[in-house]
Parts: sequence; structure tokens; C-alpha cells
Amino acid sequence: MAWDSVPWFTEGGAEHSSEVARLLAYAAFAGGEGVVGTGDLQVRALPSPAAAVNIYTGACAILNKAPGGRYQAYAARLPVADQVPVAATGATKRSDLVVARIENPHSVGETWPQPSDPKVGPYVYTRIISNVPSTTTNVRQIRPSDSAITLARIDLPANTSSVTQAMIKDLREMVAPRSRRRLYTSSPLGDQNWPGNAKGTYAPWPPAASWTVEIPPWATKGRIMLTIAGVQVLRGGVWGFCAWQLGAIRSESVVLDTGKADGSERIHLISADTITIPTSMRGTVQPLRGLIALDDDNAGTLQADVATTCILDVDWAEDPTEDET
Repeated sequence: MAWDSVPWFTEGGAEHSSEVARLLAYAAFAGGEGVVGTGDLQVRALPSPAAAVNIYTGACAILNKAPGGRYQAYAARLPVADQVPVAATGATKRSDLVVARIENPHSVGETWPQPSDPKVGPYVYTRIISNVPSTTTNVRQIRPSDSAITLARIDLPANTSSVTQAMIKDLREMVAPRSRRRLYTSSPLGDQNWPGNAKGTYAPWPPAASWTVEIPPWATKGRIMLTIAGVQVLRGGVWGFCAWQLGAIRSESVVLDTGKADGSERIHLISADTITIPTSMRGTVQPLRGLIALDDDNAGTLQADVATTCILDVDWAEDPTEDET
């Protein structure tokens, strides 16, 4: 018979294969693998650094890489923190990879040893793969046939027996990270003249570049770009900076410089940045506005008018490496 003869789910006491059950997990995870939540399975140094690390609780999806394991995934959970030892270094530095690995000897083609109790296993472990290249970011680079996901890399200096947090590089990825992108636009109904600012300070401007945005409760990162297109420069050149501010977070500034023009011209102001969203701001509504700072030696000034368009592009993302406790 060509088919796996018992599909999920069949009544009458039919016996379902492990392969079909793993197919269901694969479909539920949309073919992805990684941690389920942003805070899951973090690798952290011990409160008093020693020759070990803690792996925090959480859950994950791990693709079955055994022969014949196509369209199969494992769902695994760590209900209590797991502490694993890390070997000390000698005269040379060393990098170790921390992974969550399935060791299932019952899967066709696998050679893992049988657990002491087949009913309870264990069949999933936190493993340290020692002495990997310092550029390693994924277990597939060194062990492509392992049914495993990467949690972290530990970069140990020479003659070290204690692991500090600074040595741990978070490499977790999410199985199904959420994202939400929103585009906001507005235009002045009339002239909005630059109000001026004290030298070295920002002022909100133009009034049209002001919105109230909702931050998703799961967002750990925001990629935000503000464009103020068609700003008029009057009576000479200007030099300064543009940026935006979300709540109390101000973006990286971008220089604007028109040179020493004597007449009127139109320019585009663009500011963009990627920011980490603090826990306190997630799930809240925050003001977002454009900012301008001009040097007080400028001959010219700015004006936004009916020919100006303000465009705000906000992309919220869920990233486990931005959610460390």
C-alpha cells in the first residue's frame, strides 16, 4: 500500500503512525522551526557565574531531519529550567553552540542510543556542541542532519572556567514570528511655517507629521521610517537634522543640508531607525511625531504646505533576541 494507511484522525481504534502525528505538528508550525514565544529557551549565565549555563523554560518546534522525515516536526517543551555544564578552556579560546536536539532512535535512519525507559525517554536534550567556528550561527552549519534548533553560542576566552552573560550570543529564532505593517499619510491644509528652535534642540514639526499609533502587545522591535516630502525651503539654505519620536524614544537623526541656495526649493526629509520596544510600551497607544532641529545660523527657513505630504511607515516585529530577561 502506497499510503500511510491511517490518516489523522480515524475512528474505530485505528492506530496512527508517529509520522502522521509529526505531519500534523509540521502543518501546525507552517513548516517552520524555532522557539514558540519570544522569551522561550533563553540561555543565561548563572546568577553567580560558573562553569554552566541555565536554559529558561519554554517550548519549541524542531524539524525532523532523519531520512524520510520530510513534512515532519517535533513539538517539545521545557517546563523547568535546565542547567548544563560548560567545559573550561585552556590556553586557547573556544566557541560552543547550545542547541535543543531530538534524539529519537525509533525514527528511521537514526542511530541514537535507546533511553533507559522507552515510555518516558528522554528523547529531547539541551546539548553543548563544543569547539565550533566562532562565526557559527546555526547548527545546520556544522551538523546538518541533526533534528535540532540553535539557542546560543558561547564565546569563551582562554583560561576561563566561568561563563558570564557577555560571552553568550543569543541565536534563537521564532517558529512563527508575528509582524504588522501600517502606513499613515497626512498633508497640511495650509502653510505650516517652521517655528524655530533653540540651537542644538529638536522641535516637533510639521504639525501634519503627528499620529497616534498602537503598539501590538507582542512587538519587541519597530522599524519606522518617516518621510516628509515636498518641504519648501524659503529665503536661503538650511542645515540641520530630522528625526522622529515615538513616546519617549527618539530615532537616529539624519542630516539635512541644502547648501547656500538664495531662492526657494523643495526637499524631502527622511528619517528611519530600528528600535527595541520596552516591555512597558507594548500594547499601548503612543504619540509619534516628526522632529526638526536647524542650526540658528541658517539663512533660510522651512514651510510645509498643501504640496507637502507626510508618510509614516511602521513595521512592528516579534524577535526573541530583543526580549531577553
